Amino acid sequence: ILRSFFDPNQVQAPEPGRIKRIILIGPYARRSWYEDSRTIDFSDYEFWSVVNHPLFTDERCWQRARDFIRSELGDRCAVDLEFYSKSDIRIAKAERDTFILDRLEAGITLYRASRDAPLGARDGGRART
Repeated sequence: ILRSFFDPNQVQAPEPGRIKRIILIGPYARRSWYEDSRTIDFSDYEFWSVVNHPLFTDERCWQRARDFIRSELGDRCAVDLEFYSKSDIRIAKAERDTFILDRLEAGITLYRASRDAPLGARDGGRART
């Protein structure tokens, strides 16, 4: 969903927008989630996306993805999305920002641009819209 609905055309940038990584963070990555079937209470899903330029962290680039998630899940489950640029991650490493670095280390990488096929490669070159 994040890859399909990422809309970098919402901002003007000096380079094409690309998602570099998508990481599952939080209780599902740590395997410490909770589910209470009596109250229908569940842990939140937390995803961090790392993009190639700071302009692509703009909320406008992600509004379609948020809208789709909201329409599909409604109030059944909370999904938290955070967006960082490669430079944000470099700064966090240089400053030894444990909040970001600990979560990156404990997170599960679901997508890495350098490793995984482009979105359209699986379906004959047609990207989902």
